[in-house]
Formats: sequence, structure tokens, C-alpha cells
Amino acid sequence: MPIVYTPTVGLGCQRYSHIYRRPRGIFIAYPERHRIEKILENNYFNQVKVIVVSDGERILGLGDQGAGGMGISIGKLALYTMCAGIYPGFTLPVLLDSGTNNPALLNDPLYIGWHHERIRGEEYDEFIQLFIIAIKKRFPHVLLHWEDFAQQNANRLLERYQQELCSFNDDIQGTAATTVGTLLAAIAVTHTTLSHQSIVILGAGSAGCGISKLIMQAMIKEGLSENVAKKHFFLIDRDGLLTEDTKNLLSFQKMFAQNKKNLKNWQLKSTDKITLLDVIQNAKPTVLIGTSSQTGAFTEEIIRAMYKHTSRPIIFPLSNPTELSEATPADLLKWTNDNAIIGTGSPFPAISKNGQSFRVDQTNNCYIFPGLGLGLIAVKAKYVTDSMLMAAALALANASPAKKNPQDNLLPPLTDIREVSFKIAMAVATEAIHLGVAEDIHFNDLEKTIRQLMWIPEYVGYQPF
Repeated sequence: MPIVYTPTVGLGCQRYSHIYRRPRGIFIAYPERHRIEKILENNYFNQVKVIVVSDGERILGLGDQGAGGMGISIGKLALYTMCAGIYPGFTLPVLLDSGTNNPALLNDPLYIGWHHERIRGEEYDEFIQLFIIAIKKRFPHVLLHWEDFAQQNANRLLERYQQELCSFNDDIQGTAATTVGTLLAAIAVTHTTLSHQSIVILGAGSAGCGISKLIMQAMIKEGLSENVAKKHFFLIDRDGLLTEDTKNLLSFQKMFAQNKKNLKNWQLKSTDKITLLDVIQNAKPTVLIGTSSQTGAFTEEIIRAMYKHTSRPIIFPLSNPTELSEATPADLLKWTNDNAIIGTGSPFPAISKNGQSFRVDQTNNCYIFPGLGLGLIAVKAKYVTDSMLMAAALALANASPAKKNPQDNLLPPLTDIREVSFKIAMAVATEAIHLGVAEDIHFNDLEKTIRQLMWIPEYVGYQPF
């Protein structure tokens, strides 16, 4: 995992042009946009069932890596194979090269991408549209996984195409499902319900809002109305807490903007903006999630203020790579007297908890998207729905070791990831069949169908003459 994905994959993307050795995947540059169908004709791609596509503009927390973003597409597909057993020949990494605004890349003579500033507006949208048309024609049953698109494009592309083909955005939906599954496991440890949680999220971008949306849907499923559920969320961006008065709110942020009337009794240190510390001290959250890419944003003062009001604070610093994490697990335990329930976005070494060595739960999307993809391709699902994501999250929560022993980990060890992926695939495929969006229905032999899709990397035994 640390080799094919975070943190190594980030460095691989940054140095991609300098370590490039052999072709892997398809680079489609904007000047070649009218040749996409011709590029995809190659018979080598006949078996493709899963495509991971990126334009390299928002790689992890590292920003614009241009054509180097291909490393992310390759890494994600390696996880599809490793975690869910999807045969490598069924996978295709794609980089849509729409240029780069990274001056270091533009001035690098070894940069393998298109030496041009990023295209925007109608030109960009036409490029994406031509790609989708070609994909639908060449691969009518493919799963298209959107990866590391910038905030201004990620949500709108998802909304634009989610009803046209089987596709999902892992940064928005995969992160949300993984977080919800881990959160459900965590609140089981605290013996509370989801509808009793007060949730603060630092980082109100596509990932933070995607997490909030799926948690809110789970709260509604527990019986809360949408209006009541919204009041449980406090999302904070660079300008402070999102309120109805916040300027330039994006469409997906407006749902979670707090009404100023609900904050009239808050005691604030400044009138300029409502800070994370202000929110912690006034909202008294039980859950704190970080998707901000702000190293050390969860300071000792903030965590101790949270712990003052919550005996078992649930804290998920999810930003990656590791150096951008909002806090380290060791510090979180230190500041809460070993009482914090922790999930991180990046890998950390084992920590000492209550005098014993304890594995840190990496709330990594690899717990969700490989199994999700396996279930979708098993039944040739037409679309990906929120209920499928919720089914995946619930399957992950049910696999939690803490369900049997509250002192255990929230997430299973990665050595068990294939079985976890199988259970998620079963849940997702079953939901697709129930919704009527599955083209291949295998109710009676669904388990067998999914098992047969799970490739095992074993050498054929040598038989001497």
C-alpha cells in the first residue's frame, strides 16, 4: 500500500517525467481531442472494464501535477487489483492532458505533457464531452472512475455525467462512503447514534461536502428531517464557518451553510470570521473531520477544547499525503488521555494506546472503491447511486473488528481487504439489482459470479516431464 499509493504515489506524480521508463495507460492531450475514438480502437483494450481518469489538476494535496497525474490513475487501478482482485487486463489508466498551470512543469524540458496553460470554459467542457462520447461508444459497460479533478470541475462533471454511464468520483463519493463506514463503526464504540452527533469538518471542498452529504443521508435514514439534519453540520473553509452570509458559496456548499440565527448566542473571539476554535467551543462537536490539507491544523488547543466537552471524541484527520495531515495520531491520544477514536487518511506507524501497541486505522478509500467497482462490473450496473454508496458504507461498518470488541480497531487489517471488498461488492450488486439498474442479474448465483471475477495472482505450477 505505501508503495503503490500514499505517500509514495505523490512523489511519483511529482517526478513522473523524470522517472518515466515505459508506456502505461493512455495520455490524451487536448490537441488530439478529435482522435480519441481512433486512439481507443487498439485491440489491446478489448477487455477493459474499469477506467480511472484524471486531468492531474489536484493530485492529493500537492496541486497541479499535469501529465504526472497519470501516477494516480495507475496507483488506483493497482488497488482495484490488489484489494478486489480485478484482473489487470480489465483496467485502463487515462490522463486527459488539458495543460498545466504549474510553472515548474512548463519550464521543465523533460516534462512529458502538453507544454501549455490549462484550457478552461467551453474548450475544457468540449474536451471532456468528446472523451465521454468515445468511452460510451467503445466501452458501453465500463466503470469510469473520476480521480483528482479540481474543485471547480469535480462536482459539476459528476452531476453532468452520472446518469449517462456508470461512473463515480472517488474524491467525493469514495471518501464519503469510507468516512461514513468508519464513523458508523466509531459511534458504535461510543454507544450513541448518528443522529446524536455534532459534526465539524475543516475543509469545505468537494471531499468535505461529499462526506457531509452522505452522513446527512444516513441521519435522515435514522429518522431526522433534512432541515434538522443540516443543523448538525459545521463546515469550515479558509474564510471560516460557512454561513448563509458567506460570499461566493459554491452550489454544493450552500446546503451546509449555517443560518446566522442559530449562532446568535455564540461567544466569538473575532467578528471577522468564525474560526475552527470558535466552532469547537460553541458547537461542542462529537466528531471532527479534516479534509483541509493544512498540516497541524488540529492543534493542542483545539483538541483539548473538544475533549473538554466530549469524553470520547471521534477525530479523523483525513488529508494526505502524510505530511499534510491535520494532526498525528500520537498527539491526538496525548491530548485526550488516550480517549480519542482516530481514523487517518494517510498511513502512520503503530501507536501506544493504554500502554499497548495499537494499529492506526487508515480511513483510506481502498476500503470502499475496489469492492464498489467489483460489485458494479459484476452486474453491469448502468449508474452509481447514493444508496449503493450507503450500502458499501454499511458493509464496511459491519466488517469492523470493534463491532465485536470495542477496544479493537475500527477497520479490519489490510490483510483482510479482499474479503471486505467481496462483502462490499455483494452489497453494492444486490442494491443495483433491487434498483433495477443492473443489466446482468445474478440473484441466485451472485456470490459465485463475484468470486469468479476476483483474480488471484498465482503462478501456474511447474510440471516436469
